[in-house]
Amino acid sequence: MESVSSPRRVALTPGARRALDAAGRLFYERGIHAVGVDLIAAEAGVTKKTLYDRFGSKEQIVVEYLADRDERWRAFLAGHLDIAGDSPGRRLTAIFDASREWTAENSAKGCSMVNAHAEISDPAHPAYAVIVGQKRWMLDLFTGVCRDASVRDPETLARTVMLLHEGALVSHGLQVFPEAVRLASDQASALLAAAVGQAR
Repeated sequence: MESVSSPRRVALTPGARRALDAAGRLFYERGIHAVGVDLIAAEAGVTKKTLYDRFGSKEQIVVEYLADRDERWRAFLAGHLDIAGDSPGRRLTAIFDASREWTAENSAKGCSMVNAHAEISDPAHPAYAVIVGQKRWMLDLFTGVCRDASVRDPETLARTVMLLHEGALVSHGLQVFPEAVRLASDQASALLAAAVGQAR
């Protein structure tokens, strides 16, 4: 597995925060490549010079946009996991429940990381580390749940659950069929229960 270093981050002033909020909305709705710095500045009510003073480049704005979404998602998920407690089955369900709620509120067009990767596939781009890092973090989370359940092959089961989760996010974004995340959750829970049964 290739090593991906963490990207540089910048401190956000109130003006930079407004710019980042505007950029995040525009990037998600229209695509990263389709949105220029001029439009971000106009939407945020700041000058183009202010944007470059605060962020240095459009690439850094993209880094901050994705890192901000990732941080908000992890905090949102943490609340669900806290309620779920230590049971692996409840924790797995909590992850999918959080994803279902998050996508309904924040991701009508699908996962922002998946969408960004469609435009940013070069490992040299500073935002690439945010995208890949978020997905690796999710895989680690699923792996931890499967290990806690004491199944025979937690790594393989976690990867299978990850495929269900990510496929559900893509299906939701494409609106292929309704309740994609709920269906994936049911299937993941059934796989975990079967694996636990086989391990006894």
